[in-house]
Amino acid sequence: AYVAEYYRFYAGLADKMDGATLSIDKADMETWIKREPVGVVAAIIPWNSQLFLSAVKIGPAIAAGCTVVVKAAEVAPTPLLGFAELVHEAGFPAGVINVITGFAEGCGTVLTQHAQVDHIAFTGGADTARHIIRNSAENLASTSLELGGKSPFIVFADADLESAANAQVAAIFSASGQSCVAGSRLLVDEQIKDTFIEKLTSKVRGIVIGCPQQQETQFGPLCTERQKSNIEQVVSRSIEQGARLVIGNQPIDRPGFYFPPTILDCSAVPNAESVVQELFGPVLSVLTFKDEAEAIRLANGTEYGLAAGVFTQNLTRAHRVTRKLRSGVVWLNTYRVVSPLAPFGGYGKSGFGREGGIDAALEYTTTKTVWLRTSDEPISDPFIMR
Repeated sequence: AYVAEYYRFYAGLADKMDGATLSIDKADMETWIKREPVGVVAAIIPWNSQLFLSAVKIGPAIAAGCTVVVKAAEVAPTPLLGFAELVHEAGFPAGVINVITGFAEGCGTVLTQHAQVDHIAFTGGADTARHIIRNSAENLASTSLELGGKSPFIVFADADLESAANAQVAAIFSASGQSCVAGSRLLVDEQIKDTFIEKLTSKVRGIVIGCPQQQETQFGPLCTERQKSNIEQVVSRSIEQGARLVIGNQPIDRPGFYFPPTILDCSAVPNAESVVQELFGPVLSVLTFKDEAEAIRLANGTEYGLAAGVFTQNLTRAHRVTRKLRSGVVWLNTYRVVSPLAPFGGYGKSGFGREGGIDAALEYTTTKTVWLRTSDEPISDPFIMR
């Protein structure tokens, strides 16, 4: 239902992406700008949230008048193949929305270098994004990149701690932490650290771990064995570096790539590996701050800049902090809220371009400037000086 909201929004926007008439500085001239489809769009989708992450590309691209070739993630292509069947059933003309499968070398590279591709929309990791940018040098396609994050979740002493704790659990443990906007760095005022960690730990103990196909399950496995192995190694090294294990990091005796909800107190080692590296899993690294300035410094102390959460009941502080955070999305006293009406995207290593809102649809257009001479007088001979 939520994915459908995005398609409905862009369906409604399809006939509203107008150009503009310019007040030009030339006599006897009318000048206007038209928006036209950029052309063929290559959309590359990761394995997590596939229907949503394809909707925020396909919706605006089709609204703009483009055609789309979607590359499904090699580790989990089935949802997009099912989606392709629905596209056919809905009556879209052949070739407007296309889904292909394959690995990077034989499929992704060919697609992103292809001479007929005009725009590349990618969601995924920074390393893959670098390859895509290099490939786009072959066809000079424009690109929009929605990459990862190491998002700060800032809790001031005056915050509603119950609300903040619930939001923090959702921020890092929803979808087993497999989200680009996961609030994986908790920055908490040192005055309330122990109280807040105790509240969080209590909530983590109540999380129901199980099979995703069972209704009562709240927390499922990771997608791949490689993910699980990497997270285990990073957590182990972070503890060796001086991080204190608060909860988690124990084996789960059931089939699948399960890693438990884990909290590491990294206040003594702010540069621990778990603080710096995006894990794409259920690991929360805790840091403390003494004042607002230190909270902002810690929050911005990353190469990423996708999202941030700020919990405070001080309105002026909320405005000050928001202004100084280097982040494409800031949630105040909430987290993980998105809408088809609102742009979404990041700074720095978190990519560029926006998905959602009118901004996203404009990513899939190019402008054409039209000049009309309104005078009936003949154009003067250019080689006669007057």
